[in-house]
Amino acid sequence: MKSSDVRKDLKANIKPGKAEILARFFKTGKGDYGEGDIFIGVMVPEIRKVAQKYKNIELNELSKIISSKIHEERLCAALICTYRKLDREVVDFYLRNTEFLNNWDIVDLTAPKILGLWMASRTNERKILYKFAKSKSLWERRIAILSTFTFIRENDFKDTLAISEILLNDNHDLIHKAVGWMLRELGKRDQEIEETFLKKHYKKMPRTMLRYAIERFEETKRKFYLHGTR
Repeated sequence: MKSSDVRKDLKANIKPGKAEILARFFKTGKGDYGEGDIFIGVMVPEIRKVAQKYKNIELNELSKIISSKIHEERLCAALICTYRKLDREVVDFYLRNTEFLNNWDIVDLTAPKILGLWMASRTNERKILYKFAKSKSLWERRIAILSTFTFIRENDFKDTLAISEILLNDNHDLIHKAVGWMLRELGKRDQEIEETFLKKHYKKMPRTMLRYAIERFEETKRKFYLHGTR
């Protein structure tokens, strides 16, 4: 299995006209979060099929794909990691290549399944998530909070709350959305714990973060957190 085979199979699944649509959707314009990213027009279901096919590719070959300028190739490489046996080698590969996990879809589809799953039973290794939460890299900060999605699913909320607190003053909308989303997921399992966090922080939380966090609340609670009224 070669990196060139992966690229060939991805190109075989290009849908005409989709590259332009994806480039707009993922904000590749000047000054946007995805500035300069290149799309060729392959959709996620097809990328997943290619990733499954090449799940046993050698990591030295995978390195050539994950560092690609083409978005779908980087996403495919990251997804390949989710289909492999999860071990130290895969985790280390993922951590070495965070600079290429540089859009929200790549992060969201892989961080919970790789770092989250690996660290679910290895709490001593979660310190890297706190380092990422304070990173200058938008994508490492998103990796930090999205990785905790796996912990939430196991009713383990400590790190989600702690990392959310670190990211309260983040200046990027994609982090506001991610933190609000994770708080909402936490609240599905224990709304009381979510509200304890919100009552402490809701007055200073970015509005987008707050709106995402309270999306499932009944109307009177939403009004309270948004406007301080019942």
